[in-house]
Amino acid sequence: MSATAGQAQGERGLAERLGLKAGQVVQEVGWDEDCDEALRQSIEELTGNELVDEEYEDVVDVVLLWWRDGDGDLFDALSDAMTALADGGQIWLLTPKAGRDGHVEPSDIGEDATTAGLSQTSSISAARDWSGTRLVAPKARR
Repeated sequence: MSATAGQAQGERGLAERLGLKAGQVVQEVGWDEDCDEALRQSIEELTGNELVDEEYEDVVDVVLLWWRDGDGDLFDALSDAMTALADGGQIWLLTPKAGRDGHVEPSDIGEDATTAGLSQTSSISAARDWSGTRLVAPKARR
């Protein structure tokens, strides 16, 4: 059964809201059964590439980091995620929305991101149960 044009547009819109583009390589970290499959599929459809996992040994354009309260140390996870990023790459930190199991307080995200040397540039509703926070390494100031 094929998706209707409206459904297809809506699915592409999920990945487009993340600012992703065709040809980008997206590494997925922290996948579990609670992750949003529609968002994952829309990313693969828009980029034209399958999501790569933590074992991928080349640089990536984007890291999609699914994170829940209780998953461990967010600072460590962000630091690890940065090692795979190409220059100008970004991390999309996906956390459960407020009121859902595993919700992470925005103040915790801000503190750990700053400590890891990242800047928060935007926050969106990434999927039905997930919020997205875009994190980038600040450009060097001269």
